[in-house]
Amino acid sequence: MPITPNREQFKALAAAAGQDDGPVVMLNLLKFKDVADAGGRGVASYNRYGDAVSRMVEERGGQILWLGRVDQVLIGDAAANSWDAVALVRYPSRQAFLDMVSADEYQGAHEHREGGLADTVLLACVPRDV
Repeated sequence: MPITPNREQFKALAAAAGQDDGPVVMLNLLKFKDVADAGGRGVASYNRYGDAVSRMVEERGGQILWLGRVDQVLIGDAAANSWDAVALVRYPSRQAFLDMVSADEYQGAHEHREGGLADTVLLACVPRDV
């Protein structure tokens, strides 16, 4: 499964950043490799990425809202929804997210994300109009 956005997905996010400068929450669904590409556990590799990136998020005005492990699938197919962890990360804007993932420093940390994840889904979420 792809761990990074394809060209069309990245272009769509960049286009949305130009139209909407409000906050965005990234919902991360994470499935770890048993053994990371560089050896060791996949979760440990991903945690090295998380340690580096949490500082980058905060430097751009963002915040890790919640991070936890999946304990149970209550509704849906447990085999098809076998995520290990979920993270909610708020950015002040899509542009702040784009700036972070485009930085050289991020690219250095990203190898741990790729090395530790077997699968992931990243959803950009905005507040619902009530």
